[in-house]
Amino acid sequence: MHELSIVKDIFDTLQEHYDAKVEDIQQVQVTAGLLSNVQPVLIQNAFDAFITDHPYYQEMELEVLVNDIIAHCDRCNKDFQVRYHKFVCDDCGTPSAHIVQGNELFISKVIFKQKDH
Repeated sequence: MHELSIVKDIFDTLQEHYDAKVEDIQQVQVTAGLLSNVQPVLIQNAFDAFITDHPYYQEMELEVLVNDIIAHCDRCNKDFQVRYHKFVCDDCGTPSAHIVQGNELFISKVIFKQKDH
């Protein structure tokens, strides 16, 4: 299950970049492209398991956004959505392997808890 290592990397990244503020994080948003082979439900399960063992993360939430696969047609000079893993331009029928979006996996947003004044 590579989701556990992904979740561990997420927390390592949060710790590295936010250090003392990591306990104040309310929500982490992760963006994953369809080609990254990330299953949102498995990431959520791994996340839930991880925070169970780390009490200071108990209130943190995870949101996983999944991006469609977008390729670029050099012939039409247009981007198109890849459907059913057919990397063929909708307009001209030219095959394309130039991926613009869909293989990414990154932390796209970190939301901190509001401090009471």
